[in-house]
Amino acid sequence: MFRSLTGYFSNDLAIDLGTANTLIYMRSKGIVLDEPSVVAIHNDAPTNKKSILAVGLEAKRMLGRTPGSIQAIRPMKDGVIADFTVTEQMLKQFIKKVNPNRFFAASPRIVICVPCGSTQVERKAIRDSALAAGARRVELIEEPMAAAIGAGLPVEEPTGSMVVDIGGGTTEVGVISLGGVVYSNSVRVGGDKFDESIINYIRRNYGMLIGETTAEEIKKTIGSAFPGAEVREMEVKGRNLAEGIPRAFTVSSNEILEALTEPLNQIVSAVKIALEQTPPELGADIAEKGMVLTGGGALLKDIDRLLAEETGLPVFVAEEPLTCVVRGSGKALEKMDKIGTIFTNVP
Repeated sequence: MFRSLTGYFSNDLAIDLGTANTLIYMRSKGIVLDEPSVVAIHNDAPTNKKSILAVGLEAKRMLGRTPGSIQAIRPMKDGVIADFTVTEQMLKQFIKKVNPNRFFAASPRIVICVPCGSTQVERKAIRDSALAAGARRVELIEEPMAAAIGAGLPVEEPTGSMVVDIGGGTTEVGVISLGGVVYSNSVRVGGDKFDESIINYIRRNYGMLIGETTAEEIKKTIGSAFPGAEVREMEVKGRNLAEGIPRAFTVSSNEILEALTEPLNQIVSAVKIALEQTPPELGADIAEKGMVLTGGGALLKDIDRLLAEETGLPVFVAEEPLTCVVRGSGKALEKMDKIGTIFTNVP
């Protein structure tokens, strides 16, 4: 009796705990939070006590700009937890933001997305973090399944649907039919690798050092995955490694394309392997309907064109690719009592 009452009063949540951003969907309210997965920690030197200074957007603004006593860190790496304690604290803060203390507030049920390539240990760490952050019950859903549901693909039907979710830390490739994942693969390449490749390219070719935030801005402004007719340029500021002095310089979209070649090739390779491993009947469905791109990486200019050229299949970018995974998890949350097969088990 009491459990059914607490279920009635609790605000159930679906969480896309991403390497770059954390999104939260609340039952019957939609997406209520979209913030960077960044935590700023203050280290009190005399007592050696650590305290959370800021989370989310406020903490992201501090990345690369903090004094010695403050550390801005990203507790998620490659789609999995790199720092258990900080992730737990970050989740607590985010849940508190969307579910402020009320007179009678029960612990919510939570659905969390996990990369399909994550190990049982990594999945258990994510589940334990959510339970420690105050969840009553935690269900895990694989990212390709959540992305496919969010993109509006017919996952319940006996037809093959292919989804490529390019996130901050991982790229998930999944083939789905009859409410289950027929094939899934996860490569640890995503938006972060794109930024890293840009930083390394500029260091190697210009002798300049730029930060993660600048690299992300370059990627969003002039980054592309396919050679275009128009060459775009952007002025960038960084530190000259030889002189040790800040300098401004100009980079072109062709140079950024060259910088991104290696991580893009890894994504293309993962997609080709998935197509090779797909059963022929489902392969025929995919050849007809094509594949859908979701995640922040789907926003990289012409990435759909690159995959279409490499595979010869139709490629579409989902509507609002950034929120596909959390919207799919939210739909799974709404039907949680009716469908159990789409969730993944953790011992």
